[in-house]
Amino acid sequence: MQLERAPSAVAQPASSNPAALGRCVALLQTCKSLPWLKQIHAHAVRRGVPLGHPGLAKHLVFALVSLPAADPMPYASAVFAQVPNPGVFSYNTMIRGYAESCHPRHALDVHRLMLAADVPPDSHTYPFLLKACAKLLSLRDGERVHCRSVKDGHDACVFVQNTLVHFYAACGLFESAHKLFERMSQKNLISWNSVINGFAINGRPNEALTLFREMVADEDGGIEPDGFTMVSLLCACAELGALALGRRSHVYLAKRGLDRNAHVGNALIDFYAKCGSIEEAYKVFDEMDERTVVSWTCLIVGLAMNGFGEESLDLFHAMERERLVPTEITLVGVLYACSHCGLVDDGFRYFNRLTRDYGIVPKIEHYGCMVDLLGRAGLVEEAHSYIMNMPLEPNAVIWRTLLGACTMHKRLEIGEAVWARLVELDPGHSGDYVLLSNMYAAVGQWGIVHKLRRSMLKGGVRKMPGHSLVELGNHMHEFIMGDRSHPQSQQIYEMLEEIAARLRLEGYMPHTTNVLADIEEEEKETALNYHSERLAIAFALLNTAPGTPIRIVKNLRVCADCHIVTKLISKIYDREIVVRDRSRFHHVRGGSCSCKDYW
Repeated sequence: MQLERAPSAVAQPASSNPAALGRCVALLQTCKSLPWLKQIHAHAVRRGVPLGHPGLAKHLVFALVSLPAADPMPYASAVFAQVPNPGVFSYNTMIRGYAESCHPRHALDVHRLMLAADVPPDSHTYPFLLKACAKLLSLRDGERVHCRSVKDGHDACVFVQNTLVHFYAACGLFESAHKLFERMSQKNLISWNSVINGFAINGRPNEALTLFREMVADEDGGIEPDGFTMVSLLCACAELGALALGRRSHVYLAKRGLDRNAHVGNALIDFYAKCGSIEEAYKVFDEMDERTVVSWTCLIVGLAMNGFGEESLDLFHAMERERLVPTEITLVGVLYACSHCGLVDDGFRYFNRLTRDYGIVPKIEHYGCMVDLLGRAGLVEEAHSYIMNMPLEPNAVIWRTLLGACTMHKRLEIGEAVWARLVELDPGHSGDYVLLSNMYAAVGQWGIVHKLRRSMLKGGVRKMPGHSLVELGNHMHEFIMGDRSHPQSQQIYEMLEEIAARLRLEGYMPHTTNVLADIEEEEKETALNYHSERLAIAFALLNTAPGTPIRIVKNLRVCADCHIVTKLISKIYDREIVVRDRSRFHHVRGGSCSCKDYW
């Protein structure tokens, strides 16, 4: 970034043509393209307006950073460097331009120049600076800007406070963002949007929904949500699998005429896909006036995640026919589709096209998909070799993916080697202990299983408790294994007994291999019978009409036995059951699952 200041001691000549200056300033206010703006600038210089005239420069820089496309900052920087004594407006404009560009770090550089020139920042300086820090995810820089705003007495300004909430939420400190929000004496729509979105993007959907209800039911009459609010709400609904609430949000957006916005449309596609309603996701996609690459990517990833790999790949080919250039995320969706459909050769073909056809340098996520592809196909040795020859340093997620494949295919030797790497990279991760325990339990080595359990207890490692969510009416009902806290607990457990009896009539035999204890088979069956997803399904069967689809969201991977049981329940009770677990979707109808047991 070139921002060499013009010598302040050299006086700039006054414009010899004030009329030309006025005409050029008026033209700049309607300028929509960089070439046109350069012509206006050239015209002003030819008419005797000095190159660094402050009256022209500040309007020129402002027009540059306001251009809807192109990268105007190099030109803006050259103009700005010619002004001997820029004021706070010009500095703020440059900070804003860089904050909104692909080089937000330069906004902080301009701020340092501003302070060195003894130009005091105002309340407009800090929102742009904090926006740059949020874009950089630079907590340290943002905290310095926060301290400076307090020192300068601008931290009480609602615009600064709103951006502080956004900044801390973007950096993952949603609790700090919420504390700032709570201390605000004046809250507007942007304040609410910032804190709601902060919880939504940080995996705290319940808090986001709670704040949304507080917002619309505020004592002062409530604040009417806008499109940004509803996108955050849809994000929270998607996380929870709250299909009914998200549908009501969609109706609200349609009534307000906001559903035609591309950003809103993309959020709706993502929401419906994450709730397992892929037909509604497709409907939103088909009805969009303008489909961006993000729109196509949302549906490609959604189809893959829901187990419709072939449809996902077909849509990708349709996107290519539209001559749209896929992004890194698009290709992650394509590789995910290949992985979950067992399409090994296709997966490698698409991976090779990343660099060759699209100029995309593969990232760790793409390599992770390839390891998963090989592992799911039973090519565990090939997956291990692939990791060892990766150009990137494999992280814990890559090794964990391979450990999952070793568990699935009972490859002890490689699994033990992988475990050794995980202990180095991410010691104390409970999921790794569970995978390794499952691997040893599957081959009956209960002594090692018990040793691992003791090691977990000694090291203070706790297994993440499984929980399942199901939506009924306006509420999300949560269940954990063996839960008896629900008001309908007695009826739920009676329903489980009925289900167990009907399962036995269908010839069901419990799959007890991975119950992590060397106990009697009858005790293992009881443990399986009270898994959280079974409680949620029993609750849904009790409280919904026959034929109503049941949608479950589970935070962990569905175990092999619950997968079998869910398929049988769908057949016995003639229900469609959609289960979203940590790994993928399971669309179960008539005893069959969309995952085709590639899970």
